[in-house]
Amino acid sequence: MPSFRRKSSGSELPTPEEALALLKEAGCSPDVIAHSLTVTKIALRLARKLKSRGFNIDLGLVEAGALLHDLGRSKTHDVRHGYLGGEIARSIGLPKPLINIIERHVGGGITAEEAEKLGMPKRDFTPKSLEEKIVTYADKLVARDKSVNFEATLKEFSGKLGPNHPALKRLKKLRREMLEKMGDL
Repeated sequence: MPSFRRKSSGSELPTPEEALALLKEAGCSPDVIAHSLTVTKIALRLARKLKSRGFNIDLGLVEAGALLHDLGRSKTHDVRHGYLGGEIARSIGLPKPLINIIERHVGGGITAEEAEKLGMPKRDFTPKSLEEKIVTYADKLVARDKSVNFEATLKEFSGKLGPNHPALKRLKKLRREMLEKMGDL
């Protein structure tokens, strides 16, 4: 367990340097860190575009969330990494909005029923806030540390989960929402 502790009441976001140090201290591989840096670059680009269109976006939260979204990959690379990353973040006093990003970024989100079947608490792990959706979507535009098109991600998920898995519908809905908000649809 990382020894990193917030000095405040848990409302303060870690700086980018603190977030990267936390990933390393937690035991995330250089590949996971490289992936997180690419996701951060894309997430911030999306967030700035949305902000320029009048959406109220916390750029610091998007940056910290994108950097730390895969914190749980220090423990596992399976679907539970979001939940486990949230547990790590909670244990070191990170703010709730940041924990939500970490917990809710997997796939297009995980419903309470799916979470229970996966051995996680029966809670809804689908992205709710715009910042959560931005990081979730940006993560789907990156494979390893390279940008990919969304169709490649859908094909990968379809191959892993099956062509009719409800996660595919959630991913398509997330993409449509993001494109509509950015004026690209």
